[in-house]
Amino acid sequence: MTNKIRIYKLAQDLDRDYKIILEEAKELGIKAKSHVSSVTEEEAELIKESFKEPKQEPKPEIKEEIQVEQIRRNIIPRSPVVTVMGHVDHGKTQLLDTIRHTNVIARESGGITQHIGACKVDLKGKGSIVFIDTPGHEAFTAMRARGARITDIVVLVIAGDDGVMPQTIEAINHAKAADVPIIVAINKMDLPEFDAEKVRTQLSHHDILTENWGGDVIAIEISAKKNQNVDELLEMILLQAEMLELKAPIDDPVKGIVIETELDKQTGPTGTIIITEGTLKIGDSFVCGNVSGKVKAMTDEASLRLKTAGPSTPVKILGFEGLAMTGDILNVVEDKISAREIVEKRKLKIQKDEVSGSGQVTLEDLQKQLLGEENKELRIILKTDVTGSLEAIKDALIKLQIEEVALNIIHSGVGAVTRKDIMLASASNAIIISFNISTSGGIMKEAESEGVQIRNYRVIYEIIDDIKKSLEGMLEPEESEITLGQAEVKKIYIISGVGTIAGCNVINGQILRKAQVKVLRDSKIVYVGSVAALKRFKNDVAEVNQGYECGINIDNFNDVKVRDIIESFQLEKRKRTLEEAQ
Repeated sequence: MTNKIRIYKLAQDLDRDYKIILEEAKELGIKAKSHVSSVTEEEAELIKESFKEPKQEPKPEIKEEIQVEQIRRNIIPRSPVVTVMGHVDHGKTQLLDTIRHTNVIARESGGITQHIGACKVDLKGKGSIVFIDTPGHEAFTAMRARGARITDIVVLVIAGDDGVMPQTIEAINHAKAADVPIIVAINKMDLPEFDAEKVRTQLSHHDILTENWGGDVIAIEISAKKNQNVDELLEMILLQAEMLELKAPIDDPVKGIVIETELDKQTGPTGTIIITEGTLKIGDSFVCGNVSGKVKAMTDEASLRLKTAGPSTPVKILGFEGLAMTGDILNVVEDKISAREIVEKRKLKIQKDEVSGSGQVTLEDLQKQLLGEENKELRIILKTDVTGSLEAIKDALIKLQIEEVALNIIHSGVGAVTRKDIMLASASNAIIISFNISTSGGIMKEAESEGVQIRNYRVIYEIIDDIKKSLEGMLEPEESEITLGQAEVKKIYIISGVGTIAGCNVINGQILRKAQVKVLRDSKIVYVGSVAALKRFKNDVAEVNQGYECGINIDNFNDVKVRDIIESFQLEKRKRTLEEAQ
């Protein structure tokens, strides 16, 4: 098999920009799409030969509009924002753990990331990369989608012993929808079950072709646990970012995107933001969704205080006047008064839209919604640690909706369970779900005295599983008819005070005393009822099996005829799954 060399490696050997290598390859008629494209050794030698004699390259023409842009705006290269995606337990957090040289996994419940986090990793002499770590379970689809929308590159982590899984496919779909380039990290190469070719084959079924399959998607085999080839993965990220030519203005009005928000007991509402344009400074007034604020303090992922933050910088901001929502845009404005005016206008517009979009709601309508007079209903009050978790859980629960049993989140919010939550739950017969927050002993006692159930969780998929089971328990069971046996009527006996007795021969199965029966005449059902008496000779019996004769008296039915078939059957109730009900 002919050895091959990638364009970016060839560029390093020749100490040239890979774009120049690509241009030269094109002139020589050598096919190469990008920096990760491979050429044969013979083709590589041809390219090297072409650089032995120095070429006089024409000076590029400086366009007037570029000069104008450089005079009016200070645009600088920025770090790539990279979203790590993949299936649960495929090693996303372990990979970031290795890159950051921290021990995030030890702090995560069950080893599963609970909400979006962001960090900036500096690579010695090569630049920096901003990583967004999205949750791995399918419950967080909405948050993963947000990650893809704000990212420049997706690193798709796939365990080489497991292969492509449901969340892997979701991540691929999100990245494609956002038109974001994908770099595949095939993880767990230290395991004997590792099979990279199986992963590449599975990816091809989802239109992801790696370079050795004739495509242009980078795929690196790594071990996040053993720190194998992680440096090569980082190099690929930086090369991909170089191709994207990422830039941002640092003097323009500040713009950022909310990654998550939370309510801190000591400091109040905080928000993690990735700056996309401009330079955020202490004292800046801002508007973020329907919340205003002023930057009182900024910290990075290591809790180090910052005075300024430029493009592609994740920062935690103290100074929000309320909780913003994940995905909200932060804009710096002139002053605090302007910020509050903008927020008030936005809130008024939302109120007008709500009024115009809905008619009058009567007290009776509200009671029906809360008390479920018309339909079965599972009512929930949801309290979480941060807005990202809140939205993820709400979106996941909405997917469980079925017509037969309504799932109604009557109230949701960020922060600890309060007395008001208990009163609302008591009045509306709701359960309280709390995620990743502690509930005080006093609140638990009050809930118990009011007959309100508070269920505390640390892992989101456990919430989804429990609610799914609750909904399934409220479904009407499915009834199926089980045929037990048939008997053919041979003779008819009329007994005073008893009625008609059918003298029968059991032709298959068995006739049960406690079962129901159908009377079939010429294959048509003429009666459905129950057995009043079942006899063998003069004795009452519980059952008669195939090949034996018996006497059958059918409750409230005397019109039995010779050659009728009496079919014994019973109804079996089976619990339905939520998937069957949807």
